[in-house]
Amino acid sequence: MTTHLRDIEGYRYENGALNTSHRYLLPALRRCLNGLDATGSRRLFDLGCGNGAIGASLAGAGWTVTGVDPSADGVAAARVYHPGLSVHTGSGYDNLAARFGRFPVVISLEVIEHVYAPRSFARTLADLLEPGGTAILSTPYHGYWKNLALSLSGRMDRHFTALWDHGHIKFWSRATLGTLLEEAGLKVVRFDRIGRVPPFAKSMIAMAEKPGC
Repeated sequence: MTTHLRDIEGYRYENGALNTSHRYLLPALRRCLNGLDATGSRRLFDLGCGNGAIGASLAGAGWTVTGVDPSADGVAAARVYHPGLSVHTGSGYDNLAARFGRFPVVISLEVIEHVYAPRSFARTLADLLEPGGTAILSTPYHGYWKNLALSLSGRMDRHFTALWDHGHIKFWSRATLGTLLEEAGLKVVRFDRIGRVPPFAKSMIAMAEKPGC
């Protein structure tokens, strides 16, 4: 096990259930996935699959899902609660394409904000994509009006969760996330803000494409 994986494997899961954030994340993800299986290939890779709840939901809709997560608890929960799911221990710092191959779709929901080295993570994500493939990422939204509201309401400490072990360490805007994906060689094609009204959205979801051959 690599040093990186030892450092980040401690994120805990109690079970394999969906959580409250999935109420807005999962419908947005399904909207993004519509039309991406036009060739008949319904394979996707879940980078940071956690307890497998999202992957199991997509598998129930006909997708073939492979996922990795550094959390031993998450992988164990996924295998207990979703035994048909292909879930493995691994991290976004590993050479996952060499291990699992490439996919037409790679998803990563609410993960990038936990990542110490996001450029390495983004390169791994891009490498997992087939030429012409699509990446779908979500992360908590940050923008001027939301940050101002958090400041004025005295909720900055609660929002930034500094005392949460293995919690959020990177706080992304549309501009910074777009730059990260473009640096990894991907073309951003869409951003949506989800959960609440757009200026105060809980999260944003990005779609980006890998250039074809």
